[in-house]
Amino acid sequence: MKTKTMRAGFAAQSLFVAGLLVTGLMAMSANAVKAADYAVKSHMADKALLLDVAELGSRLIAVGEFGHVLISENGGDDWAQAQSVPTRNTLTSVYFIDNQTGFAVGHEATILKTVDGGNNWTLQYNEARGETPLMGVYFTDAQNGIAVGGFSYYFTTADAGETWQQRPLIEDSYDDFHLNDVFADTKGNLFIPAEFGTVYKSLDRGANWETITTPYDGSFWGGFGLANGDVLVFGMRGNIYKSSDGGKNWTKADSKADQSITGGVQLADGRIVLTGLSGLVLVSKDNGRTFDASVRADRLSFATVSSKSDNEVLLYGDPGVLPHALAN
Repeated sequence: MKTKTMRAGFAAQSLFVAGLLVTGLMAMSANAVKAADYAVKSHMADKALLLDVAELGSRLIAVGEFGHVLISENGGDDWAQAQSVPTRNTLTSVYFIDNQTGFAVGHEATILKTVDGGNNWTLQYNEARGETPLMGVYFTDAQNGIAVGGFSYYFTTADAGETWQQRPLIEDSYDDFHLNDVFADTKGNLFIPAEFGTVYKSLDRGANWETITTPYDGSFWGGFGLANGDVLVFGMRGNIYKSSDGGKNWTKADSKADQSITGGVQLADGRIVLTGLSGLVLVSKDNGRTFDASVRADRLSFATVSSKSDNEVLLYGDPGVLPHALAN
């Protein structure tokens, strides 16, 4: 029940491509949260950096910098901050198991949980002095979840997120690639887009992973499973790759763009909408084989996108959340 997301940093062009690739990690009790550690209420929260969104019908929950969690009850027309969020760290990813239970992750290995639809959150895991970001979170069922992040940090939970354990993604592997996202295809296979053209795949809900090498040698920043069973991954310099056989073979899509791609969504009518740096918006009507590219006049950078109406989407990124009309 998650719109697809991105996590990467932000250097000269965007705030969200540099701050996420840093190091460290330890645990800290949620009971140690101080009042000063809670996200501050701000009437400008929907104008600050947002990095991911979960769609629950017409209800949207977006997360971003300063621990901001924003909720819209009417499909993105109006936004309000969550009542209680026990962190001021940048939140990079959000995932809901159902309409009430969700998780958000972010900088300093922060993991938050809500059981009331996003209004109130509890801190499940955090390293107060570390800087390693978690960049993706996914649950295979109500009990079993995965969180991934920088330098191959990989966490699992088997008790609905009450406790989390760190372990190697692949035993005896020397990879320390940034794990930039985690998602599933229609068969339940899990995928992690990473660096150096690497995608990791699990056939057993994250217990074991295999390394897949793609034709690309750059970083993948995100991906998602398509309704027809295909898998799409995307990343730097306009690179988009699609697999129709579970990751065995990959075909490069024609993006007609050289800007980096950070996130996207498949709409109810099958169209795929991707977004990225410097105002890039891509639309595919043929299941990701080709894309029509456009660049917004404001040249703002965006992290992800969600559906709004037949010909309008919502973009999330540097300026917070903005509506964007799709070309007919």
